[in-house]
Amino acid sequence: MINPKHKGGEKAKSIVVSFYRAFKSLGSAIPTLLGVVLLFGFFLTYISNQFIASVFTGELFRDTVIGSAVGSISAGNPITSYVMGGELMKEGVSLFAITAFIVTWVTVSIVQFPAEAAFLGRRFAFIRNSLGFILAILVSIATVTTLMVIQ
Repeated sequence: MINPKHKGGEKAKSIVVSFYRAFKSLGSAIPTLLGVVLLFGFFLTYISNQFIASVFTGELFRDTVIGSAVGSISAGNPITSYVMGGELMKEGVSLFAITAFIVTWVTVSIVQFPAEAAFLGRRFAFIRNSLGFILAILVSIATVTTLMVIQ
């Protein structure tokens, strides 16, 4: 006959061990996460909308690549990217560059690369960010071109 108390005791012990491992993992990740947060704050503080707008030249393909590069370095959340995109539009930046900026702002992150590489592997992080950068350019061109056709 199976002792129900014994089985429940093993589950409880297993849960405690799992929580211990999770907290231990979190503890080792805190320095990396703190570094990412500090770098992110640094970029948001010192890179203004005016500076970003001054980087764009008006050449569509070049602006799209520059938008992708700036978005990759700056990294942020979607809500912030829409506000930034609106400000860039006010400064006369092309929609191609703004779309590329928004896509890479959310999907590619050079700032967070060390943390991503530590947790998911350097090769994975490099491939994911590289593909995200290239696809952001293609998505930007496709999106704005489609928008132009619809209008």
